[in-house]
Amino acid sequence: MSSFLDVGGAGACRKRKRRGEKVFKFKSFGDNGCPVEFDGSFRENVEALVEYGHLENNPCNGMLSWSFQLEVHRHPPLHILFFVVEEPVEASINLHYCKHCQYVGWGNHMICNKKYHFLLPSKDTIAACFNCDDQINFNDNQNQEKGKFNLVELQGHIMHGVFHSNGFGHLLCVNGMEMGSDLAGYQIMEFWDRLCTGLRARKVSLNDTSKKRGMELRLLYGVAYSQPWFGHWGYKFGRGSYGVNQPIYQKAIEAIQGMPLCLLNPHLSISYNDISVIFSRYQALSDHSMVTLGDLFHFMLELRSRIPKENSNIDSSNPVILVETNCRWSTKRVEAATRVIVEALKRAEFRWVSRQEVRDTARAYIGDTGLLDFVLKSLGNHIVGNYLVRRCLNPVTKVLEYCLEDISTVFPNPEALVLNNSKVKPKVKITKAQLMKDISYLYNHVLKEQKPTPCTGIFSAIPMAARIILDTKFLIKEYTEELAMKVKPGSNRNSSFKLLCTVILRSDNEETDEGYLKKPMPPYECVGLNENGTFDDLKLEVEKSFREVYWRLRGFVVENIVNLSVKGSDFVMGSVETGQKLVFLGRNQDQTQTGTKNNEVTIYECGLNSGRIVDCPCGAKEDDGERLVSCDICEVWQHTRCARIPNNEEIPHVFLCKQCEEKIVLLPSLP
Repeated sequence: MSSFLDVGGAGACRKRKRRGEKVFKFKSFGDNGCPVEFDGSFRENVEALVEYGHLENNPCNGMLSWSFQLEVHRHPPLHILFFVVEEPVEASINLHYCKHCQYVGWGNHMICNKKYHFLLPSKDTIAACFNCDDQINFNDNQNQEKGKFNLVELQGHIMHGVFHSNGFGHLLCVNGMEMGSDLAGYQIMEFWDRLCTGLRARKVSLNDTSKKRGMELRLLYGVAYSQPWFGHWGYKFGRGSYGVNQPIYQKAIEAIQGMPLCLLNPHLSISYNDISVIFSRYQALSDHSMVTLGDLFHFMLELRSRIPKENSNIDSSNPVILVETNCRWSTKRVEAATRVIVEALKRAEFRWVSRQEVRDTARAYIGDTGLLDFVLKSLGNHIVGNYLVRRCLNPVTKVLEYCLEDISTVFPNPEALVLNNSKVKPKVKITKAQLMKDISYLYNHVLKEQKPTPCTGIFSAIPMAARIILDTKFLIKEYTEELAMKVKPGSNRNSSFKLLCTVILRSDNEETDEGYLKKPMPPYECVGLNENGTFDDLKLEVEKSFREVYWRLRGFVVENIVNLSVKGSDFVMGSVETGQKLVFLGRNQDQTQTGTKNNEVTIYECGLNSGRIVDCPCGAKEDDGERLVSCDICEVWQHTRCARIPNNEEIPHVFLCKQCEEKIVLLPSLP
């Protein structure tokens, strides 16, 4: 069958609507009913989905693949291609094992019969796959190992996700507009999340290396929103590298978020002159007092989404006073009282002064105490002329204090008085370019700390906490299984009664309960049965289900139910409740069929790495995807970073861990 992909021109992916080919809406694709009603298990839903796709002619070295045309918008016309590729275990390009499963803690899952790749290819990857020499540079020898390009193996897709047939998957890449895509990152993520929800995925992991303008988004958004950028779609802490766990990760975020600006400003201003200016600029723009570093980053990122793209600024350039009509005092009286208070603070020579002291000084000129109280309340952390009036609660005396800060370099030439509260509203200019420049400056000089500064006291927590957040890259979203347990009214499936079932594989050399009960079990599968089904029928359904999903269980036969004592002829309904979890024990009829007899290590996703002993000083006990080095004596693995081997240096030919070095030193010398 010939492919309907037209690769004759660079714009072929944008306008390609052929006669008879269905075009789906990008914004609704994956919703229930678009293109199909999803009412089965994950693998059943995938099979139902590809029936609506166009079967392609060998773009993936013999693996079955289907394509869908998706319309992003009509005016101007923009169509993109979506591919589903079925990868059987026999054709696995990674020797069956999944490193992504291993890194996120799913290494004890059995190898599945199939993987499904979901791809939004870029124009370059489509051109490379179909040998369009005029559209891509073929100097990359890595992509030519097999002589012919494989869509699954190519790098640079707009989106690439892969699922095992048990419903556990990994989002491998998302490349938005910064990488030349016609789609923004959030559009790609909404498409992916909609697809996972519709197909009834179980769990999805990703390795968060997202960046924007050189800034690691997991650090930037972690400080601003207490979650990574992917957290908007429900992705949470999955697994940390270098021994980082969820409590450590959470404390690291809280440590940076809670850093007081009033202490951070004088500390960093010694090395970075612009820090104080930036702090003052956004304090002046905010309607609320920003106390911590988390408040500042949250406000700046929220402000970024509010600045109009056309004008890219908040109007206007000239600050003006706008007093509401229901105010007790006229604008003239408010301005006069404000100037008196500012002059009183000027005489304090920019030191902190208590509220009562300011009030007493101003009363010599303003007799209306109610007006003074109103203005003092209004002036907290807001601009008056060339000054920012700062207000803070003294942590020792618990008394409100005020001081002035000169901001003439932040907003030059203010021609009028500015108050900023519910009754007095400022308007000051800030462009999106300036905002992004300030965010980048704070990221590089506060969070990443490019320039060496003395980190003492609470400030030493910033680089340490930032490192912990950056070491947390593996995120997981858990999709609910409640939908899988529901029976759709009018469904033709003979599965009105559903149970959650898993299996334990018994080997020939395991005859005791202690042996097989310690084995890892596959995730529970939702198995359906009709209302009159018996436990013998249930055993057949379990055998069929797990044979279809797992490579090592193709000859699996159930022997008995571990956590339930019943007869095979007993009816299931009435003996157990719907949704109950059952564990089935069995063995393979022909264990030699997979070539793994007496070598059960090879049936799990962790593969041969399951025998690797990891014991790193950071606390890591398993391979987390970071670079490791093995001791040449004890053969225990640890991180090169923890062993103080820089990433830009090669691993030494001979390496001894600290324990083995100490033992060698204690050995008696030879005579």
